[in-house]
Amino acid sequence: MHDEFLCHVTAYGACDGRRIGVPLGTYRAPTLALALWWLRDRASWIAQRLDPQPDTGHVPPGALVPVADTVPDVPTVLRAWCGDVTRQEQAADELAAGRLVRIAVSDDTTEYELLAESVDALRMQRTLPALIVSVA
Repeated sequence: MHDEFLCHVTAYGACDGRRIGVPLGTYRAPTLALALWWLRDRASWIAQRLDPQPDTGHVPPGALVPVADTVPDVPTVLRAWCGDVTRQEQAADELAAGRLVRIAVSDDTTEYELLAESVDALRMQRTLPALIVSVA
């Protein structure tokens, strides 16, 4: 069992023709349960900011407008992931096995990426002997 997990949330978009990543948060979770909780919390946080409720006090009247049906609905996808027990269990199994978990969803301008990985697995990868291949 892996004991500690490194979690990241990043938004990627285009700026001046280049792909730019903007870190939205990092958390070093001391347990698997806290790593999954943090990923769900960040996914909900993104969804709420992209799609706040119309009666939210900090949003000026008329600021929220519906988007076209052709635009991917990132908030709905993130909220669905948060509420899907089966997918949460799959993510837990992957992390417990030392594998990287990546949740990525995009709309027409931005990709939102949530990552989690075992700190122990990262340490083990660093201790593996380097693969040396002769080119001569």
